[in-house]
Amino acid sequence: MKKILIVEDNTEINNMVCDYLKKKSFDCIQAFSGTEALLYLKNQTFDIIILDLMLPGINGNELIQKIKPDIKTPIIILSAKDELDTKVDSLMSGADDYITKPFELEELYARISVQIRKSTLQSQDSDIIQYKDLSLSKQKHTVSIKGHEIILTRQEFKILELLLSRTDKVFSKQEIYDYAWDDYYIGEDKTVNVHVSHIRSKIKQHTEDEYIETVWGIGFKIAE
Repeated sequence: MKKILIVEDNTEINNMVCDYLKKKSFDCIQAFSGTEALLYLKNQTFDIIILDLMLPGINGNELIQKIKPDIKTPIIILSAKDELDTKVDSLMSGADDYITKPFELEELYARISVQIRKSTLQSQDSDIIQYKDLSLSKQKHTVSIKGHEIILTRQEFKILELLLSRTDKVFSKQEIYDYAWDDYYIGEDKTVNVHVSHIRSKIKQHTEDEYIETVWGIGFKIAE
């Protein structure tokens, strides 16, 4: 389920967009100011941001400047301002699309679908996954930390690749086992724990930073 942040101070419009997108099977989070949106963006990952420009506190353009280029999430502007200069400024600042109010929900859905397809293709094409001082190359099948190459087994590499694919997500042991071994997971099996321990040990040879966090009773995730 794709996750969308709706940033719109008009409650009626915000609720209308949220209700419509939920019917399209999106997970929607609503924010009613730029400041509230910034708090969500610091703690969660989204697939799309729908953003009004005229917001209380931090306005839409200020929010774009604060989150770009650190956050790669596509931004669709939804605004009553239809001046050409405003559209150009927003797109040049980092917005990916611009829709003027009033608008049709079907058009908004189509624009969202286009941005999701673009993001999916870009993520598939991306070879290097970079997180803090750790770099993973999917094509070369290599991992390095602070410039030092780490030699991982096939399963260790697959585990790390999966965890890095969604740094905000906790992966269960079954999800990890299914991805790394392509086999049926036996609940009491300690294989995943042992392999995660090996990855941690190899990383620890070059840094004191923690890269894998244990979430007791669930599984593992990338440490923040």
